Amino acid sequence: MSQPQDNQHNPLGRAPAYGQSYGHPAAQYQFGTPVVVEPKLPWSKAIAVTIAVFLVAGAIAGWAWQQFAPLAQYAVDENGGALGEEQMTKVFGPDGSFTAIGFLTALVLGAGLFWWLRNYGPWTVGIVVLGAALGGGIAWGVGMLLGHDPLQPRLETAKPGDLIDAPLELHTWTPLAAWLVGAALAAAIIATATWRADPVATGSVSAASESSPQVH
Repeated sequence: MSQPQDNQHNPLGRAPAYGQSYGHPAAQYQFGTPVVVEPKLPWSKAIAVTIAVFLVAGAIAGWAWQQFAPLAQYAVDENGGALGEEQMTKVFGPDGSFTAIGFLTALVLGAGLFWWLRNYGPWTVGIVVLGAALGGGIAWGVGMLLGHDPLQPRLETAKPGDLIDAPLELHTWTPLAAWLVGAALAAAIIATATWRADPVATGSVSAASESSPQVH
């Protein structure tokens, strides 16, 4: 049975108790003034911060990929360069390292950004995932800029007995999806864990105030 909002909760017309909360589920009342849950930043600034974070992270990840990716080495002889059996196992080393770096970076940043933007609604997932995709593209571009050295010109100037690193490159576009998977997984885990959590008030609320049980 429905009850009147005002008189049933406060039948004697008294002022609300200190810190008492009732009414809108996303609001708390302090001294009769509601503190509504709302984002700290407008959408445009939130998107800009997300993009900036993934741009910086993508640049750092691209540098790390160029520095630490294992590269196969060509052994040079009179007929050109060739890969031995051991070196053949390293051909896809850059793909694996790019996947690992991208997944971990997107997982950590996706979790942090999604938690920060969780009051912005379901669009937060799309913004974080798209930011991760941008970060993956930046990482690939920076890595290629720093570490991709074409093989043929180096083979032409090498001498028999030299070892030449294979060029840094991705053999498939699949590793780029690691950024999307990492960010989406982080968002899914946090959304599931906080599905029934109470809204977090972003307004200014006195730390000394305590909410009393609702009156039905």
